[in-house]
Amino acid sequence: MTKLALVRHGQSAWNLENRFTGWWDADLTEKGEAEARHSGTLLKGVDADFRAAFTSVQTRAIRTLWMALTEMGRVWVPVEKNWQLNERHYGGLTGLDKAETAAKHGDEQVHVWRRSYDVPPPPIDEDSQYNPAKDPRYKGIDVPATESLKTTLERVLPYWNNEIAPVLSAGTDTVIAAHGNSLRALVKHLFNVPDESITGIEIPTGNPLLIDLDANLKPISVRYLDAARATPLPELP
Repeated sequence: MTKLALVRHGQSAWNLENRFTGWWDADLTEKGEAEARHSGTLLKGVDADFRAAFTSVQTRAIRTLWMALTEMGRVWVPVEKNWQLNERHYGGLTGLDKAETAAKHGDEQVHVWRRSYDVPPPPIDEDSQYNPAKDPRYKGIDVPATESLKTTLERVLPYWNNEIAPVLSAGTDTVIAAHGNSLRALVKHLFNVPDESITGIEIPTGNPLLIDLDANLKPISVRYLDAARATPLPELP
């Protein structure tokens, strides 16, 4: 039995400001740093031997993983970073205040953009100050102009299949520190969550979701390590 811990990064500055963040590289707040350290404390108490870690190329996820591994006494664990674990790209909504956006476009439209499975927000303007296309970390990458959860899953899944799954199949307990939507995409895949139900899965910041996997990487148990901050769990397939 192999253990997989999914850790959503701690609160970011734009989470606090209620702004659509996506691929913008917002850093952690003090609360976010505390959540990151707490996730490490929780993981340290698990009967597991975590020897591999994966994260995105976004600061808030990377720093969350650093702090968690520090609390775990596991800073020596090899870490792989990849843009395919990035948060969903919110396109033209990036940087906008969520309440103001709802007032402008209507709650129903914003709800569709945020919570539908396959409807992306409008694309980001090429000359937007928040457009990540010219960020050096994405050199050589065909940066999307917007993403739905469906297209997020389509770029997360190949990385899972090619890089993460082989590590888990070898029996290595693994931590993935990433984002609400990239982790939601993984949960959809692992638990075969229907399209119409997946947006109801909300992983809290800084509360590791611990999954026990069988030899075929099928979940056999799942729980949040901080029960007081748990949200509804996906059903076992």
